[in-house]
Amino acid sequence: MKARDGIDLVMLAALWGAAFLFMRMGAAAFGPVALAAVRVTGAACFLLPLLVWRREVPALRAHWKPLMVVGVLNSALPFLLFSYAALAINAGLSSIFNATTPLWGALVAWLWLKDRLSASRVLGLVIGFAGVAWLAWDKASFKPGDHGVSAASAIGACMLAAFCYGLSASFTKRWLTGVPPMAVAAGSQFSATLVLALPAFFFWPAQTPSAPHWAAALMLAVLCTGVAYVLFFRLIANVGPANAITVTFLIPAFAVLWGALFLGEPITGAMVLGCAVILLGTSLATGVLKLPAALVRGRA
Repeated sequence: MKARDGIDLVMLAALWGAAFLFMRMGAAAFGPVALAAVRVTGAACFLLPLLVWRREVPALRAHWKPLMVVGVLNSALPFLLFSYAALAINAGLSSIFNATTPLWGALVAWLWLKDRLSASRVLGLVIGFAGVAWLAWDKASFKPGDHGVSAASAIGACMLAAFCYGLSASFTKRWLTGVPPMAVAAGSQFSATLVLALPAFFFWPAQTPSAPHWAAALMLAVLCTGVAYVLFFRLIANVGPANAITVTFLIPAFAVLWGALFLGEPITGAMVLGCAVILLGTSLATGVLKLPAALVRGRA
């Protein structure tokens, strides 16, 4: 990996980590539905001109049906769910549950696409989901918080959002392989905008959000979604998807850091340990780490 690619990787992790900070800042003022709608609308407005400049609009028209599905699974639903979770749990904890996305992706690919699971990957799934269960058990509370959302329902929303991401990955592989990445990015954000437009109209906040809340929402849209997509697909082109996905391991560190610096969120030992266990499982499930060959042969 070249130095520029390493910088892109760190920048991407910092931006996606900051997304949890901005959702935490804007969720109460906008509400989950409106915040998700602002996010995808701003991202679409940023990405569509790039698509026109790259002359890839025909790809969007040719594949609009699967792009609509990806827009729901990879943007509209998870963005709404994570915004909902931000009403009850802090940015760092949300990002840790988001780190289970590759686990869900591996599981869905095995069940749907019949991808082979090696001993290392199976062990990774077991370890990763065990870490999730332990962390959820430690943090879950069914008592509603200040915004009427319990920690347990917020954690459930995070896990459902991560599952949507994992399902979207297999759907994209099945139906959008070969489609220009920028068309997938811009098309999915535009589709998500259409899907969320009517719900956002009905759930728009009665009190106009303040300028700082609007600033958080716009940074979430343009920087953490629009610019982040450009960086992500540039990384895929330069270093391949397997290396690009390692950004997953860095996102929680930045989310926890931003939450602690700007919102005073505590960093607990349970969060650190749970994150470590989940990331260990994720690294095995995605093939970043593998069991020693001698151990695998011994089990065969």
